[in-house]
Amino acid sequence: MTRALAMVSGGLDSILAAKLIQEQGIEVIGICFKSYFFDEKNAERMSKQIDMRLEVVDFSEEHFEMVKKPKHGHGKNMNPCIDCHAMMMTHAGRLLEKFDADFIITGEVLGQRPMSQNKGALSTVLKTSGVGEKILRPLCAKNLPETEMEKSGLVDREKLMDIKGRSRKIQMALAEQWNVKDYPSPAGGCKLTEPGYSNRLKDLVVNKEDISERELELLKYARHYRIDESCKIICTRTAEEAEIVKKLIASDDLIFLVRDFNGPLTLIIGENPSEKSIEAAAKITGRYSKGRDKEAIVVKYRKGIVENEITVKPGDDEFINGCILK
Repeated sequence: MTRALAMVSGGLDSILAAKLIQEQGIEVIGICFKSYFFDEKNAERMSKQIDMRLEVVDFSEEHFEMVKKPKHGHGKNMNPCIDCHAMMMTHAGRLLEKFDADFIITGEVLGQRPMSQNKGALSTVLKTSGVGEKILRPLCAKNLPETEMEKSGLVDREKLMDIKGRSRKIQMALAEQWNVKDYPSPAGGCKLTEPGYSNRLKDLVVNKEDISERELELLKYARHYRIDESCKIICTRTAEEAEIVKKLIASDDLIFLVRDFNGPLTLIIGENPSEKSIEAAAKITGRYSKGRDKEAIVVKYRKGIVENEITVKPGDDEFINGCILK
């Protein structure tokens, strides 16, 4: 029996591409890649809707190394889409033998994303991945050269599609036809496409060589500030966020809380913070506390069991805007 591996991102297009091939009587196994910047939750939910088996591949460390210096550059933010897709396809190519599969399916649509899904970018991905002859893009196949799978009769080209451009009317109609109702918006999924997260990640990569998984996880939460190269300040926005950040505190972190007013949880991440950074962290903590309008407030800070206090005037807008990583 013919078998295909479908690269499933968790979005609608990749599930529709897999379903289109299932409709030809071909067995399809979903392959979802997991990294520090995206996970498998949407892919699991989407795969169930078309009754497709899903395998999750964690390539976090290798992927992060590529994100730092992608061969084909970053997109609008920190998203290296061309290199990312090529890396996924390379991994999927290695899985063909493991799952006794004949080819790979992707949900790419010609012209849907101007930078990463034009003809040049799609061709680059094929060449870079090393498994180009095994890749089929069912949703836009009729706009592309015929693949070996179509020429050999493994796949009926006439039953593939010619979708192109940014409109999603055809995909939404297919989703309704196949009863695929629970799907995320096209913009969701990858943290690297988010401007705020990307700015924080750029700052971390520039200022620190050995980056931990914890530091990458912290980028998802709170406000982030940089005073100097040696350390970074993180200030939570809500009580719920503070509970999450508490679980990510390390023994070397400095923890700040306003003494006499309700306020945020603030951390300094980094060894041997300067007096300037400590004062800045206290001013930031005060700025988002109930004592923000006071001329002076007391902020407690500690590392382990050693606790100190500092009296500061809460930071004003000019100070905050001068050091926040937007």
